[in-house]
Amino acid sequence: MTVTEIQPQTVRAHELFGDFWFNSEPMLVSAMRGRVILVEFWDYTCINCLHALPYIKEWSKKYEEYGLVVIGVHIPKFPFGKNPEVVQKAIERYGITYPVVTDNDGTIAARYGNRSWPTVHLIDKHGFIRYQNSGEGNYTTTERVLQTLLYDAGAEDDLPLLMEPLREEDRAGAICYRPTPELFAGYLKGSIGNVEGFSPESVVEYGDPEFYVEDRIYAVGNWLNDRNSLCHREDEPGSIILNYHALEVNAVVKPEGERDSDVTVSHDDQYLTEENKGDDIQIDGEGRSFVVISEPRMYNLVKNPRYGEHVLKLTTQSEGFALYSFTFVSSVIPELISNN
Repeated sequence: MTVTEIQPQTVRAHELFGDFWFNSEPMLVSAMRGRVILVEFWDYTCINCLHALPYIKEWSKKYEEYGLVVIGVHIPKFPFGKNPEVVQKAIERYGITYPVVTDNDGTIAARYGNRSWPTVHLIDKHGFIRYQNSGEGNYTTTERVLQTLLYDAGAEDDLPLLMEPLREEDRAGAICYRPTPELFAGYLKGSIGNVEGFSPESVVEYGDPEFYVEDRIYAVGNWLNDRNSLCHREDEPGSIILNYHALEVNAVVKPEGERDSDVTVSHDDQYLTEENKGDDIQIDGEGRSFVVISEPRMYNLVKNPRYGEHVLKLTTQSEGFALYSFTFVSSVIPELISNN
């Protein structure tokens, strides 16, 4: 995460010439002189972007009357994110009402020098980029700079109070545990732990090593090694296993073949319960915990009561279950909360 304080008027904001526009006709930055513009680069499968989203939505709502324009630039992390129908569904799911433009080939991101999700740029009334924040956090600083630019643009009334942090992790000075880093499943950036390794564009039969090193994904059964994913093949059961440290676990999954297929989810050799299941987990009458894969998106699998080390296992018989990545959420170190 990097943050830059308010910058001098030296860098002009580029136009947002993208692929598809949602919630608006195409907009020109140069046609909005006199208004403050917030441009956020995001992806709908990115957990960091989803943590930032409530702040962006609230700022759009409460500062619109003072002249703020919010525009989201969607840069897909995975190929399926280039599909406008998929992006439209995500926009509707997360209740985004401000304009969004897709940047499928990364042209806009390159012109703005973006290398991470999410990144916020604040553009002043003259069309200059005055502030940039990459990654989660610094919401209070960002909003304070936003208000400064709005006053400079002519806001005469007192602006609303700054937002309170929505999560303990968002508070200034919060110190969090180190979670397992994002793990990708495809052979381009993947972290597979099996001795069989990757065999690009081939189906590999993986054995269960029964010992799992952290920061690695382990596959069991027949899996197609794609550039961006591991895709289950054959009708025999296949599993994905990982050892992790975190409070929450999310998985980005796409149904390549059968839709609405369920994937059994076990945790430390037991089914998940009401105490530790994620938002997308269901529990049947026999206590089996599972997730239904209906569309390409991020699925919230685990919400532990507290940060810790665990072993997660996904088991499926559905041919076409494609895993793209795992992301992990940390928590504030409890004994340090009262000291900050």
